Amino acid sequence: MSEQDRVIVIGSGLGGLAAAIRLRARGHEVLVLEAMDQPGGRAAVFEQDGFSFDAGPTVVTASHLFDELFALVGRERRDYVQFVPVDPFYRVLFPDGSRFDYVGDEARILAQIEQFSPRDVDGYRRLAAQAREIFDIGYTELVDRPFDRFTDMLKIVPDLARLGCWRSMYEWVSRSIADERLRQVFTFQPLLIGGNPFRAPAIYALIHWLERKWGVEFALGGTTAIVQAMVRLLGELGVEVRVNAPVTEIEVEGGRATAVRTAAGERLECAAVVSNADPATVYTKLVARRHRRWNSDFLISRKKLSMGLFVGYFGADRTWPELAHHTIILGPRYRELLEDIFERKVLADDFSLYLHAPTRTDPNLAPPGCEAFYVLSPVPNTQAEGLDWDRLGEAYFAKIVDFLSEQHVPGLREHIVTRKHVTPRYFETTLRSYGGAAFGPEPRLTQSAYFRYHNTSEDVRGLYFVGAGTHPGAGMPGVLCSAKVLERVMPGPGRKGHVSLKNMRGAGR
Repeated sequence: MSEQDRVIVIGSGLGGLAAAIRLRARGHEVLVLEAMDQPGGRAAVFEQDGFSFDAGPTVVTASHLFDELFALVGRERRDYVQFVPVDPFYRVLFPDGSRFDYVGDEARILAQIEQFSPRDVDGYRRLAAQAREIFDIGYTELVDRPFDRFTDMLKIVPDLARLGCWRSMYEWVSRSIADERLRQVFTFQPLLIGGNPFRAPAIYALIHWLERKWGVEFALGGTTAIVQAMVRLLGELGVEVRVNAPVTEIEVEGGRATAVRTAAGERLECAAVVSNADPATVYTKLVARRHRRWNSDFLISRKKLSMGLFVGYFGADRTWPELAHHTIILGPRYRELLEDIFERKVLADDFSLYLHAPTRTDPNLAPPGCEAFYVLSPVPNTQAEGLDWDRLGEAYFAKIVDFLSEQHVPGLREHIVTRKHVTPRYFETTLRSYGGAAFGPEPRLTQSAYFRYHNTSEDVRGLYFVGAGTHPGAGMPGVLCSAKVLERVMPGPGRKGHVSLKNMRGAGR
């Protein structure tokens, strides 16, 4: 196949790698270009002083989507990377000292609700039944379908309206649950994909049933082990994943993407471009204005962005076996803190945190007898004025460590032996996320499905999008399913360029 017939994938995040596998399985010639010095994008890894820290996503749900990718080319995912269940999925801690173990088993959920608020037991049963209905429509039927036309959206409106999906997640849960702590337990999920529970539509209640149905898992070796497995598979299929190759321009001729240029000065011709990069950045930085009628700089600047993230990574020379793998530490304010982050865009004095302790499940991520952590704090993105993260970062990290040491991880401060942190500036510069938003556009009603960046560019023929910024959205299931959407919108290769699956299944073994 000639260079003019190949597909270039920009970005090697999980969405880009999944797209490359699916494209290759269909017979396309594929080249993956990654700006950073390692594959993975947000799912990169930091190795420091014998500790391994996943830079970004750690929660594996709907792991069958990975199985499906490997099966497309006759492989077994288990031969490349191992997943193990996490229990509890999350431990939620409240300022009053109470805790809730968020799990998949309904009997355990109901027993805990009984302790918190007996009157909410029946309310949870109603909530779970409705979440299952929303899942059956919003995920099972729609997650891998494109929403490039408004009529695609209209078809689902009656069912989603019947289920109350136009309400905010918090309002929807509050109709069934009265206890404020339990309302927080069942509404924090949109935050995992960049959404404010007081703005995100109740269609994201499907996350609850998705986790109930398939559980929460962790990849042994960390999320980077998934990246390495997918890169290894692509190598066996003859696909190059080229690092240190940032794309600086997508060339457009006659309204079609025909080549990309890299920072090194290379011009690489192609038949199509699949971008795993942030759509807003691609349009404003890589596609000339004269080629963009739908996605103008002005319209892009009007979109509401997800929050930013401050993430601290640290290793300690002792362990805390009592910790859960995933801990959600909720602060004294819920709605007000989220308003500070999303709307007022100010850095509050208080915070809510996600503490990841992967050595609970895989001790090999730290030296013997040690513990690896990361702590994540939602903060305003870089559209906030007056937040100099170069100046604020270290002090903010110290404040979080002091809080954890005094409240939840006794003695932590004295036992940290290595540390680093990233701020919204990392997302804006290194990851090239528009506005330093950690998850692209905020998932609110007016920015979901048809109203999100389309998988097929309206401006440039032969330009497609996968990943967190496009439909269906952020999170591992979302970005993996965005790659499935390609099969519905992107034509297959010509007969001349077809590579038989039979031949590929025998390759690399």
